[in-house]
Amino acid sequence: MRKVALLLIVLLGVAHFATVCRCEEDAEENKAEAADEDSDDEEEEDDNDEDDTEVKEENGVLVLTNSNFDTFIEGKDTVLVEFYAPWCGHCKQFAPEYEKIAQTLKENDPPIPVVKVDATKADAVASRFDVTGYPTIKILKNGEPVDYDGERNEKAIVARVIEVSQPGWKPPPEATLVLTKDNFDETVDNADIILVEFYAPWCGHCKRLAPEYEKAAKELSQRSPPIPLAKVDATVETELASRFGVTGYPTLKIFRKGKAFEYNGPREKYGIVDFMSEQAGPPSKQIQAAKQVQELIKDGDDAVIVGIFSSEQDAAYEIYFEACNALREDFTFRHSFSSEVAKLLKASAGQIVIIQPEKFNSKYEPSSNKLTVKESTSVSEVQEFFKKHSIPLVGHRKPSNDAKRYSKRPLVVVYYGVDFSFDYRIATQFWRSKVLDVAKDFPEYTFAIADEEDYAEELKSLGLSESGEEVNVGILADGGKKFAMEPEEFDSEVLREFVVAFKKGKLQPIIKSQPVPKNNKGPVKVVVGKTFDEIVMDTQKDVLIEFYAPWCGHCKKLEPDYVALGKKYKSEKNLVIAKMDATANDVPNDIYKVEGFPTIYFAPSGSKQSPVKFEGGDRTVEALGKFVEQHATKLLKRDEL
Repeated sequence: MRKVALLLIVLLGVAHFATVCRCEEDAEENKAEAADEDSDDEEEEDDNDEDDTEVKEENGVLVLTNSNFDTFIEGKDTVLVEFYAPWCGHCKQFAPEYEKIAQTLKENDPPIPVVKVDATKADAVASRFDVTGYPTIKILKNGEPVDYDGERNEKAIVARVIEVSQPGWKPPPEATLVLTKDNFDETVDNADIILVEFYAPWCGHCKRLAPEYEKAAKELSQRSPPIPLAKVDATVETELASRFGVTGYPTLKIFRKGKAFEYNGPREKYGIVDFMSEQAGPPSKQIQAAKQVQELIKDGDDAVIVGIFSSEQDAAYEIYFEACNALREDFTFRHSFSSEVAKLLKASAGQIVIIQPEKFNSKYEPSSNKLTVKESTSVSEVQEFFKKHSIPLVGHRKPSNDAKRYSKRPLVVVYYGVDFSFDYRIATQFWRSKVLDVAKDFPEYTFAIADEEDYAEELKSLGLSESGEEVNVGILADGGKKFAMEPEEFDSEVLREFVVAFKKGKLQPIIKSQPVPKNNKGPVKVVVGKTFDEIVMDTQKDVLIEFYAPWCGHCKKLEPDYVALGKKYKSEKNLVIAKMDATANDVPNDIYKVEGFPTIYFAPSGSKQSPVKFEGGDRTVEALGKFVEQHATKLLKRDEL
């Protein structure tokens, strides 16, 4: 036994010794490997350092980065550049063609460099050249970019590059006119139609619009007759900007013989071209036969407006056309010189008739409305006639007509499965008839039916998305306030009681709101839906309010400066620096429109319905402080700040 025990001790000792040796060897190996890795890392870093400035070549195409772009371009007469993204299918498809172009231009006398830039990595360079899509091709002439908009094939691109590379080549003058206070009035007063962009040089949206606007200007300048496009630097021409109510950039306006109209069209080349071509045409379309009107009344979805005239020389015709011009985007206008059409509409020359589609007829309203246009009738009277009779007593509110037909408040909306197709028309009209019974007694309010699927989000904001009722009702009131009818079986009397309660001020508005902060004594006061009126609309105090989104990068960047601003004015008892998460709270006032993040308004004491929006990209403490002091009404230490 003693021998066995001794043998075990010896064996354990040997095993321990072997383990120690192995651990030491492993440690040495790990150290060696770590050293090798460090060496490899250093070599890689060295390689990367070299890569930062070294210009590599891939299949004849030179590869440029943020680090080597400027040094490579410097001093070169002509360079062809492609901005691409590695994942872009069009870029991959274009790659072989681009390599052929590189080979062809390499053999040119003198050779012309062909380069590519991965815009997802070289973001600084891509941003400088306003790259917003892939692939983007530009020709650099002495460092200045020339856009390429032609076909993406070797023949077309090589021809254009060689043309630009010629010693005497100069870029063609801009097709977009440049207007200043010296030539503005003369230009717009003499133009039958002209589109004018008011822009700011620092504005990102303006920079993105610029190439599309110029392309549209070129195409429209070749139209017969041409339609001019112009631009005004609103940061320089401040009087012009103020005169036309420019508060944001870019602002586009259509002018007809000096009269300004809002531009609500697209902002890319083909959209601008199509929209302006349509705008250049007459605002009203001629109707030749009564059948055309009958079809509109039977199958239409909107008010049918027809002017009846004896001829184009009729004075009423001229007044009608001028009135139509200002509202051509809001209505579809028609006119006729036909006695057959006049007979159908029971109208005579010089009259304008508005008829609602057949499905909106009711015993509570006339089948048509007429206005006799005399020489003394003003254009504004005609326009008011259009607006007053544009919707029936209870119309169909849809996303497509919401802004144009149902912007007036208060608006009583009845939500259910609205469908005027043959199979569902009876059910749709059944509920609509109950709404008509009430609407006739409240002419001061607008009533409409709306499909619950079209307005699912609105129903959710009213707290009615899971009411369990077939029909739900909400009232959208002035100032962005919303009221919901308690879910119950719908009929005319239930609706009447709800509308009467609203009229008497007995209803509480529905406001989406985060909890009211228990401690709100920081330099920046936190506003939620429930405290908006209490804090922002306090008539005794000036308030600077920032509407932000938690995920917004610009908002995060602004945060430290905004807090510093709050600290700067902390001692000012009559000035509040505030913020509100606009994604988690309702803004219960329509005047404070939030169309992007961050949106900042200054709400002066005593003038809460006329807030001043902060415009500009410079959101530093200095810039915001200057804005505050410019509009403040109650600063105590203005001179010291």
